Amino acid sequence: MIDKPTAAELEVLAVLWDIEQGSVRQVHEKLSQTKETGYTTTLKIMQNMFAKGLVSRDEEKRSHIYKSAISQEDTQQSLVKSFIGKAFGGSAKKLVMQALGQSEPSREEIKEIRAFLDKIENDSE
Repeated sequence: MIDKPTAAELEVLAVLWDIEQGSVRQVHEKLSQTKETGYTTTLKIMQNMFAKGLVSRDEEKRSHIYKSAISQEDTQQSLVKSFIGKAFGGSAKKLVMQALGQSEPSREEIKEIRAFLDKIENDSE
């Protein structure tokens, strides 16, 4: 079983999911666009992620090339399931109501949500 990623590890994974693969330098440059972080910090996080099985690494070249070893969808599903259980007592309804109450979804987003709910309802009949 793979450990759940920490917040810092999720930031690295988000970059890797976006660029598919990259060196520590490439990941660090992307992270640096939105937050102040040191290169050695990024390196240490990625080394820890490799040890935990969250990323794989190609050691053939001088610069190691990292890839996510876990899918974005699987990670999101696992984190949401855990979050719903811990923060909302297992109630998806409470999570959705809270999320929709905290943001202002566009008409298009509401339309997509409605279509998704219709699909769920039709699949359960």
